[in-house]
Amino acid sequence: MTIKLVNVGFGNIISANRIVAIVSPESAPIKRIVSEGRDRGMLIDATYGRRTRAVIVTDSDHVVLSAVQPETVKQRLHGKNTSSDDDDNE
Repeated sequence: MTIKLVNVGFGNIISANRIVAIVSPESAPIKRIVSEGRDRGMLIDATYGRRTRAVIVTDSDHVVLSAVQPETVKQRLHGKNTSSDDDDNE
């Protein structure tokens, strides 16, 4: 099994094989998942102080906050985005 990595913004990289969901942070259930992840010590904030635009849930119950759009993470996951720094400054 090969380890595939995906850039989630600002040079932060996570294992693509562990991703369960990439969702928008706007809904109440997702806000609850983020809050519970913070309480359990399973939250990874990769936003560098920027607005959270994507919440990534992993199979290890880690919750990763990203400052790039869910669609951008999806494109990077599938290798369609050739420039990894285009969306980092949104």
